[in-house]
Amino acid sequence: MMYGFLACRGSQKATRNWLSSYNLSRSVHSLPFVTVDAEGISGSQPAKVHNLVQGKWMGSSTWNTIVDPLNGEPFIKIAEVDETGIQPFVESLSKCPKHGLHNPFKSPERYLLYGDITAKAARMLSVPKVSDFFTRLIQRVAPKSYQQALGEVQVTQKFLENFSGDQVRFLARSFAVPGNHLGQQSHGFRWPYGAVAIITPFNFPLEIPALQLMGALYMGNKPVLKVDSKVCIVMEQMIRLLHHCGMPLSDVDFINSDGKTMNKLLLEANPQMTLFTGSSKVAEKLAVDLKGRIKLEDAGFDWKILGPDVNEVDYIAWVCDQDAYACSGQKCSAQSILFMHENWSATSLISKMKDLAERRKLEDLTIGPVLTLTTEAMLDHMNKLLQIPGSKLLFGGKPLEKHSIPSIYGALKPTAIYVPLEEILRVKNYELVTREIFGPFQVKGEFFFFLSFFMLF
Repeated sequence: MMYGFLACRGSQKATRNWLSSYNLSRSVHSLPFVTVDAEGISGSQPAKVHNLVQGKWMGSSTWNTIVDPLNGEPFIKIAEVDETGIQPFVESLSKCPKHGLHNPFKSPERYLLYGDITAKAARMLSVPKVSDFFTRLIQRVAPKSYQQALGEVQVTQKFLENFSGDQVRFLARSFAVPGNHLGQQSHGFRWPYGAVAIITPFNFPLEIPALQLMGALYMGNKPVLKVDSKVCIVMEQMIRLLHHCGMPLSDVDFINSDGKTMNKLLLEANPQMTLFTGSSKVAEKLAVDLKGRIKLEDAGFDWKILGPDVNEVDYIAWVCDQDAYACSGQKCSAQSILFMHENWSATSLISKMKDLAERRKLEDLTIGPVLTLTTEAMLDHMNKLLQIPGSKLLFGGKPLEKHSIPSIYGALKPTAIYVPLEEILRVKNYELVTREIFGPFQVKGEFFFFLSFFMLF
């Protein structure tokens, strides 16, 4: 009897495992464009990310492995293109004429095509199952709270909704100016660059590349898109969604590579314009290499100033907490330094910010891995700041506890350091204090006459 009972239990367990596997397969394939399962990606079931060139999805002889930022498990394989493999991408961009894939005189029906594609994509992203898929996928590669990740999806969906139907055509609206005499007029047209490149960072894996990519496509450009390899799986799935919505396979190239290879591709393919979002150091190099044919959205050290009028302390504390620590401080707009008029020191602002920061936890990803700095690097910066006379730790300053975040990433509690304003202004301290730490880290200063004097002029 016992043997029969155990056998029954084993059979039930096997049945449950089979059903789980079956449901996993169904959940993936119930969305027609999806090739991965957002929550099922693991070391035993790694996802694969391919390249797209000349209308074909392709693998590579070299596969780069991405580790799960929450547990260090290798869970995504990237088909990485090296310097010897860029020729198909160079050829693809070279086939696009300087006047683009469409313009006000050539193939104007493509404006309507992209209006239709955009409408379909907007509708798909509004479907809860699709929205949840992208939200969960973002969380897997750039861990942030569900609400923060969902915000990316919602912004992208609204952007697509705004450019549905005739809006792409209206975006290409031209102008005419009367001339000096009868029969003379000046006409201006929104004209594509032709072959272009888009390079985007890790912190907003869907919102940044999707919005930039669609803007390029609307105007008739042929883009090659490179997203940070740590998060490129999100945009790969978005491109597959766009194909499902009618986007021609050959309109976009998608490449996975390191920075050196991408730099060589840009020099050989010579795109008419490159849009780069990322570090200022890389931006400066590209500006020289590409001889100015580049648009930049680079890093920033963001300031917030609270003037002498004190009100809505609870709300201000909430805003400061969100600005400094949401997405673990890995936003281009993250609050890097907070200047407070001394009137705020008499309030409970700092204690309220401390309480809000301490509510953040790894379990719901309101705080999480820092993908560009190690814990040691952030603590080293903190210790250097604390050596400045009069500086002090307001809260945080310790590594996260009870986690399995790999050591290549950072894991720090939300941290705030007070540094006296007169010390911040010293030449020897200024560069240190204003160094951008792309993580849950901010500096605070207090002033009185400084702002009053500033406001007079």
